[in-house]
Amino acid sequence: MPASTFSSLRTATQSEFLARLGEVFEHSPWVAARAWDERPFADLAALHAAMLGVVRAAPTEEKLALIRAHPELAGREAAEGSLTVDSSGEQGRLGFTALSRVEFIRVQELNRQYREKFGFPCIVALLLHATRSSVLDEMQQRLNNDPATEIENAIGQIGEITLGRLRKIMGVAK
Repeated sequence: MPASTFSSLRTATQSEFLARLGEVFEHSPWVAARAWDERPFADLAALHAAMLGVVRAAPTEEKLALIRAHPELAGREAAEGSLTVDSSGEQGRLGFTALSRVEFIRVQELNRQYREKFGFPCIVALLLHATRSSVLDEMQQRLNNDPATEIENAIGQIGEITLGRLRKIMGVAK
């Protein structure tokens, strides 16, 4: 979308706003719906802050639902081909959609350990990583955390992911 898209958000109806931004937060259009009430946004940073503020103000169960809406790295959704376009591109950039057998087994084991311990997938903002190995190292290290820390980590990672998605939608370079 052209950069002028941001200025058009100021006059967008709620349904237009949701059509453009409803899936920025993975399978969670409620975030954009609640952020719409905060308009007008001075800039992209203000829009993102409002959306992330909605998430941070949400009850724990809604936060957990948002976290659980994200796919695991190289998980079931990737195998089935049911990743969202955004998630597919994000995982594909670092090769998580084309792992060797050894790498696949390691990722699956990390996913299993993490999900067993925390009850939700390990969310990693892949745009912050240059290599798969750094992602796997982060996943391994985060297994040492407590659940409250990991909920906060997941929200922080989702914040990075969604900022990248908003920049892409708005045609804004990093």
